[in-house]
Amino acid sequence: MDEATLIGLAQRGDVSAFNELVLTHQAQVYNVAYRIMGDPATAADATQEAFVSAYTHIKDYRGGSFKSWLLRTVTNACYDALRYDKRRPAASLEGLTEGNGDDPEGDFNDFIPSRDEGPADAAERSDLRGFIARAALQLPPDQRITFVLSDVQGMNYEEIADAMRVSLGTVKSRLSRARAKLRDALLAHEELLPDEFRQ
Repeated sequence: MDEATLIGLAQRGDVSAFNELVLTHQAQVYNVAYRIMGDPATAADATQEAFVSAYTHIKDYRGGSFKSWLLRTVTNACYDALRYDKRRPAASLEGLTEGNGDDPEGDFNDFIPSRDEGPADAAERSDLRGFIARAALQLPPDQRITFVLSDVQGMNYEEIADAMRVSLGTVKSRLSRARAKLRDALLAHEELLPDEFRQ
């Protein structure tokens, strides 16, 4: 059954059709939440909140990209969680060289130019990827979400604008600021960069 049919059935109250939509999109929705929140438990909570909200409001869906509609829902859930999360202490980008092994770094490969690697290069790449993941968690929420949707999830500007309900100019501005902050953080720790990227 295609997605449009499942959506139509879900809008008429068919729970099993909605569950099929959840199965199709849950991995990406959770992944976005995890990259934004940086913690499996809070990401799972945001994902659950997003799907509960999606089920409650599916009759309001009026077409367009269903994926973007869902990602808007999960980014809103993440915004809410970040706004009320008092447990995470403030940290600066300068203090990010120490990792704890639980960082959401797996999907940050695309942000780092790939090349043929030996074991030493792979270890360096892993350190760099972990640093970028931790640095991204220190960005303001709007910049962090934009960076994750663009440079981790690979969404284009139009999709991000739709998901975040902002203009293309706002997407470009937020992404530019996020990338500049990450670049500055990396330049402050040049030892993590491959030789060809060091000044």
